[in-house]
Amino acid sequence: MEIIDAIILGIIQGLTEFLPVSSSGHLELGKAILGDNSVPEESLMFTVILHFATALSTIVVFRKDVWEIIQGLFSFKWNEDTQFVLKIIISMIPAAIIGFTYESTLEKFFGGNIVLVGAMLILTALLLIMADRAKNTAKKVGFWHALLIGIAQGIAMLPGISRSGATISTSVLLGVDKTKAARFSFLMVVPLIFGKIAKDILTGDLTYNSNSFSYLSIGFIAAFVSGLFACTWMIAIVKRSKLTYFAIYCIIAGVTAIIWSLL
Repeated sequence: MEIIDAIILGIIQGLTEFLPVSSSGHLELGKAILGDNSVPEESLMFTVILHFATALSTIVVFRKDVWEIIQGLFSFKWNEDTQFVLKIIISMIPAAIIGFTYESTLEKFFGGNIVLVGAMLILTALLLIMADRAKNTAKKVGFWHALLIGIAQGIAMLPGISRSGATISTSVLLGVDKTKAARFSFLMVVPLIFGKIAKDILTGDLTYNSNSFSYLSIGFIAAFVSGLFACTWMIAIVKRSKLTYFAIYCIIAGVTAIIWSLL
């Protein structure tokens, strides 16, 4: 992998992790267009590094929220922060079950299946259109909401379905306040990313090659910086109900991907 490829893929991951256009789908498209010839182990390592970078950017953007949650949690009281952490845990259950049970099956979808990516991008567009038309409320995320949002996150493991798009859309369609939906969507993925990284390290699935240090570090920086920008921007976009613009983009990208793959 060339340095310029690492920068491009890092920016793609950083932007699309938070913007509702599917980071996994765009990484697959980006690798296909750039002609990524990495062996599976190296490609997995690079993908994990990029996700780690965007997880850190989430923590930086929501650092005050994270600190307040930690303080509230260690007060050992049944307060709002403790309830929020419990909701995060509930939201992780569906994705964890799907990830561990169907891991090998899911990995097969990340082998350059561009037609699938295109179709899932179009599905993402439909979700965004429905969410944009929903009425805004002041409702917080409830425990039952957390489970349903978690199921949406589990389904979004398919390349092409935007995780943030699916979880925010599900939240809004359930009547949750759009800003609160975005906050919950971004924070709920952080434990899953760190959990996945820990699992890959413990099972030895990650292979590090000293020759890959340069493009791994460059990709990390690109994903982290672009992630900071995209996370902040996305919160403002959700407040203004501008998700339809991303829906239009997803439709164009999805149709283009399908046509490009078939040709």
